[in-house]
Amino acid sequence: MTFYTPNSTQYSVILHPQKSPSNTIMLQEESINAKWHTPAIGRIKDYAQLLKPNLSIMVVFSSVIGYLMAPGISFAWKEVIILFAGGILVTGGANTINQILERYSDKLMKRTMLRPLPDERMHKIEAWVFAIITGLTGSILLGYFFNPLCGVLSFVSLLLYAFAYTPMKKVHPIAVLIGAIPGAMPPLIGWVAATGTLGGGEGVGGWVLFLIQFFWQFPHFWAIAWVGFDDYLKAGIRMLPSKEGKTRFTGLQCMFYSIVLIPMAIVPRIIGLTGNIGMWVCMLCGLMYFAASVAFYKNNDFKSAKRVMFASFIYLPVVLLALFFDKL
Repeated sequence: MTFYTPNSTQYSVILHPQKSPSNTIMLQEESINAKWHTPAIGRIKDYAQLLKPNLSIMVVFSSVIGYLMAPGISFAWKEVIILFAGGILVTGGANTINQILERYSDKLMKRTMLRPLPDERMHKIEAWVFAIITGLTGSILLGYFFNPLCGVLSFVSLLLYAFAYTPMKKVHPIAVLIGAIPGAMPPLIGWVAATGTLGGGEGVGGWVLFLIQFFWQFPHFWAIAWVGFDDYLKAGIRMLPSKEGKTRFTGLQCMFYSIVLIPMAIVPRIIGLTGNIGMWVCMLCGLMYFAASVAFYKNNDFKSAKRVMFASFIYLPVVLLALFFDKL
């Protein structure tokens, strides 16, 4: 980041001695304005980093699809924007708390060491205030505009992610299982936003979407943990299922969880959530995910781990869109 100082203004004047006093004053004013604008822009970027926008958008996307998949719900900009905004705020609050609690670990890893907290560009108190405001505002927004259960579920998912999954990452690989619960809740929250219930016949569709996203996460998490193993090891984070680290057992576990998604593709069709096209697309995506996991088990190398990771990036949005566009 470039900061403008009085010296930089003097330097400009020396280079241009022919400039009039009025031009010199303008240059000084620009220099002073730059002092204020640059830190402000930098702080906005820091807040954006706390939100983890790439992760948050994917989470909110699945929540919106869950809402639109509910019976009798059609696309309406107002509801979608509110759901999107509430989801971004709740997810951003959870991500911020995650970064507060892991600020010392993040300092040890290359991919995270330049985040606002480990790089000491932001104090933890400021981050806590930001997390509380975003998390509570998002939950209240969802509870007010949709229904109280939706708001409560979103806040519970924040608490699970921030205070159960995050600290457990340094204790035991079961953290992946714990993290998969709040990670699978967005489509269920979207469904509840539309229906106001978790039970009975009305709640079944939401739980099916929850299970699809729940099983999807395990190969996704483990592939990322395998690729970033050395960085995670420096920070004392344990994500792989084997104590021995990068063994074939990780690929075997990826095979187990990805193969579950193939028969799971039939369930939305059975309960009348989607049509045949949606079912077949989901099955094909499940087969792709499983094939990548098999190759990972056989080769147990960086290249095959990245293939599982990229397959996970393809699987979820394609499956959710297929279910939505073939909604019955």
